[in-house]
Amino acid sequence: MAVSLAACGSAEESGDSAKETKKKDGPLTIGLLLPENQTARYEKFDKPLIEKRVSELTDGTGKVVYANAKQDASTQNQQADTMVTNKVDALIVDAVDSKAITGSIKKAKEAGIPVIAFDRLAEGPIDGYVSFDNEEVGRVQGQALLDELGPKAKDGEIVMMNGAITDPNAALFKKGAKSVLDGKVKIGKEYDTKEWKPENANANMEGAISALGKDKIVGVYSANDGMAGGIITALKGAGLSPLPPVTGQDAELAGVQRIVAGEQFMSVYKPYPAEAAVAAEMAVKVAKGEALDSIAKTKLDSATTKGIPSVLVPVVSLTTENINDTVLKDGIYTLDEICTAKFKAKCDTLGLK
Repeated sequence: MAVSLAACGSAEESGDSAKETKKKDGPLTIGLLLPENQTARYEKFDKPLIEKRVSELTDGTGKVVYANAKQDASTQNQQADTMVTNKVDALIVDAVDSKAITGSIKKAKEAGIPVIAFDRLAEGPIDGYVSFDNEEVGRVQGQALLDELGPKAKDGEIVMMNGAITDPNAALFKKGAKSVLDGKVKIGKEYDTKEWKPENANANMEGAISALGKDKIVGVYSANDGMAGGIITALKGAGLSPLPPVTGQDAELAGVQRIVAGEQFMSVYKPYPAEAAVAAEMAVKVAKGEALDSIAKTKLDSATTKGIPSVLVPVVSLTTENINDTVLKDGIYTLDEICTAKFKAKCDTLGLK
């Protein structure tokens, strides 16, 4: 699963700062910085899962101090600096902007506070990284779209709705998807969607429909579920019926329901409990001054730092075929949450239980 990320020649070594940090005795305080609340996963899954695991790992004595930047990089820098000032024992950071957070990570390092990069590979002297194999996410999305299109891939064009350019993961999703799509389907229009916002994806999609003509669009690569919702609204508004296949990512409840309804073709299910558990375990270990060797068997490079102890969690293509075996089996959602009155007939047809 290991993916080597590009590192510049002057990049510094990760430094195994866990080994340099003085062992911490007594209750631990872990700072958790999440990037935004537009995507449901952060507040619904990541925050409570990390809090729960930190508590378990510290016999109930550890606590998590939480802040959400609401997609503002300067706000996140202030939040990080406040946590450094308040002397948390470790930071878990999911960066709004992987470059903009670098100064705050350096301040944490200077204060002897180790930093775990969560979900997005932040730049600066981080001590560990946990995410999903993001190029593989893009490959899974691209392959699912190609498979669904079949011969139609040669009959028209697709629209690519990528994520925000400030998110390093978006570039990896795009790279993975293009490794599958290039040469096999024509990309009629492509967008980098500001702040991942559904309304921006909606406006972009309306522009693509106007530019290409609705009859020419055979599919849409959407990098996540939130944007897929905005895209599908635009497609419906333009009168496309049946809807072309639209991809997604994150297995958001609304996305799963659109899959059940036949409006969204697929999403990428990323097992958040596994990712959150690793982040919590890494943070507790480095806060105690312990090395990450027992958790992280892979080392990755960022643009600024080499040899970062890393864990990449596998992902799953989510379609109507495996809702039972993924989000329902893992307890991400209950049957009642997915199969509300509006979707019950479709759920019964699919055999969801």
